[in-house]
Amino acid sequence: MKIFLIGFMGSGKTHWGKLLADKLGLPFMDLDTVIVEKEGKSVAEIFSAEGEEYFRFREKDVLEEIVADTGHFILSCGGGTPCFFNNIEFMKRNGKVVWLNTAIDVLKERLLKERMTRPLIREIGDGELRLYIIRKLGERRMYYEQADVMINEESITLEKLIPLLLKEPSRDEIVDSRERDRDV
Repeated sequence: MKIFLIGFMGSGKTHWGKLLADKLGLPFMDLDTVIVEKEGKSVAEIFSAEGEEYFRFREKDVLEEIVADTGHFILSCGGGTPCFFNNIEFMKRNGKVVWLNTAIDVLKERLLKERMTRPLIREIGDGELRLYIIRKLGERRMYYEQADVMINEESITLEKLIPLLLKEPSRDEIVDSRERDRDV
C-alpha cells in the first residue's frame, strides 16, 4: 500500500501520516524531509540558494525515487507537490492519494506559528496571510480535487480514516468539505 497525503501547508499531513503509519505498521516519510536530507540544506535554504524551480525538480525526482525504492509507505507531500510535472497523475498511478482539506482559518492559525520555517510565506504579513491562502488554494484546488479521497481534517478520526484507505470508498463515505468552503 502506497498512500500519498496532499493538502495545503499546515493541513496536518505529517500529523496524520505519523498516526496512520503507526496504526497500519507502514513506514512514514515526509517528502520535504527526504529532500532536506539529500540536499544537506533546509527547504528555506534550498529556495533561497537555488530557487523554487530547482526545488520542484528535486521534489519530482525524490518522489519518483521513493516510489521506485520503497514497497509500502505513507508519504506526506509538500503543499505544491501535486501541482507540478504531472505529480498528481504519477501518485494516483502508484498508490492512493488523500487530500486533507483543512479550513482556511485553521490553516492561517497554524501557519502564523510556523511562518519562519515556510519559505513561501515568510515575508507575508499577518493581515495578508488569509488572502494568500485563499489565492493559493484557488490555484491548487484543481490538483487537490483529483485525490482519491478528500478529507475534512477537522471531523476525521483515525478510526474513520483507515477504512477509507483500505478499500475504494463510495462517494457518501468521503468526507467532503466543499460545502464549508463556499464562503471563500
